[in-house]
Amino acid sequence: MQAIPTSVTADSASFSQLFSYPFRIFFLSMTLLALLVIPLWFLQVTGIISLPLALPGLFWHQHEMLFGFLSAAIAGFLLTAVCVWTQTERTHGVRLVLLWGVWLAGRLLLALGANVPDWLVQCVNLAFLPLVMLDAAWRIWHAGQVRQLMILVVLGLLWVMQIGFVTRLDMAFSHGALIAAMALISIIGGRITPAFTKGWLRQRGLDANAVKIIPALDMATLISMILLTASLVTGWQTVTGLLAMVAGTLTLIRLANWKGWLARKEPLLWVLHLSILWVPVALYLLAGTLFLGWPSNAWSHAAGTGAVSSLILGVIARVTLGHTGRPLVLPKGMVLAFIAMQLAALVRVLTAFDIIPWHPGIGGSTLLWLFAYGMFLVRYIKILATPRPDGRPG
Repeated sequence: MQAIPTSVTADSASFSQLFSYPFRIFFLSMTLLALLVIPLWFLQVTGIISLPLALPGLFWHQHEMLFGFLSAAIAGFLLTAVCVWTQTERTHGVRLVLLWGVWLAGRLLLALGANVPDWLVQCVNLAFLPLVMLDAAWRIWHAGQVRQLMILVVLGLLWVMQIGFVTRLDMAFSHGALIAAMALISIIGGRITPAFTKGWLRQRGLDANAVKIIPALDMATLISMILLTASLVTGWQTVTGLLAMVAGTLTLIRLANWKGWLARKEPLLWVLHLSILWVPVALYLLAGTLFLGWPSNAWSHAAGTGAVSSLILGVIARVTLGHTGRPLVLPKGMVLAFIAMQLAALVRVLTAFDIIPWHPGIGGSTLLWLFAYGMFLVRYIKILATPRPDGRPG
């Protein structure tokens, strides 16, 4: 892959440009967080450093990946997409600075707030997702796009999981949040992945009708994941295991209908299909945890690294190009970044099963993660910080 040519020079990059559209500042911020939190967690868990964390180390790590990293990705994508869907003015300028400031304050308080009152840390961190939902809901309501409300329902479920997590420090809520995150993948990934695949096939004169989208199957998959989230938090192991198998099977059927192998030559597409394939893998591993006593960190890392983080990398690589008016041609090194994320998930899952020794496994998956998101930062930071080459807003 060749680097993308552009008429915009590095001199035109500016900090203010990052606040011209939500995807710019939030994609950059979540990438920087990804590059900080994972190595800091590795150094913390191996005893090399000791941070003044506002939460116990494991809970801090889980919260920042679920409600710091993921929430920034959601804000960047949703607040950009909903403007397009509803044809409304984007959130930018001072409003976007204030929203981003709430997100940033949450990160700083959790990392450095060991002596800060718990209620303050909790309130600041719990404020961000509702603000994102209110922004999106206002636009969706005024545009009368009822179809989009299901995204807000799942986001509300994710927020409920965050409330339970920060107030009770119960890992059941972090696990519930992972399922809610995969439910979001079910909605958003279920829209863009088959649609992009059909478009790619059509452009090349291939059979786009081979890609099947079945609304009833989509809804059944989503409902099964919502029920799974509720069951997981209540602790009903048998019901949870059965629901995990049902949701995993439904997701596999959807993937088979999308015919991802037909687009195997396009990295911006195969990364979406392959990342979503981790969803049923994670759900079957969850069933194995409940029924067979498999390690719980196997399914959680299959979900968190394999599904959520890999899909985020694929989506932001595409969205950034599209919304900055550039051709959908990956910059040099991004294919390797996609592969590295898949390997990071595989290594982490194998480490959970002791197939790979703990220290090499943790270290290896960390380095692969850092390479993937480090490559995105190197190749995309100028794109995010410079105006569109065509001069349009974006």
